[in-house]
Amino acid sequence: MVWLILIVAGLMETVWAAALEKSQRFTKLWPTVLFLVALAASMGGLGHSLRELPLGTAYAVWVGIGAVGTAVFGMVWLHEPATAGRLVCLALILVGVVGLKILTH
Repeated sequence: MVWLILIVAGLMETVWAAALEKSQRFTKLWPTVLFLVALAASMGGLGHSLRELPLGTAYAVWVGIGAVGTAVFGMVWLHEPATAGRLVCLALILVGVVGLKILTH
């Protein structure tokens, strides 16, 4: 269950990063509210996962999910470049995240 919470927390990192961009320096109300809610959920989930997972593993997985999710959001919705090199690098991050899950007891 802790892994599911950590995955959701990583996805919430993507949500708060996207909302931060859409808030236009906190001048738009609803993106700012979404940013704050997603940030609290993301941090709360990461904190909860630290009850059972090592800090380095939990943080690396959380950051990896957030980084890949945010990059994909940028490519799909913000029309940022989706070059082969970027996609390979994102795939490598995912391999690292899965590896940490498999190797953590």
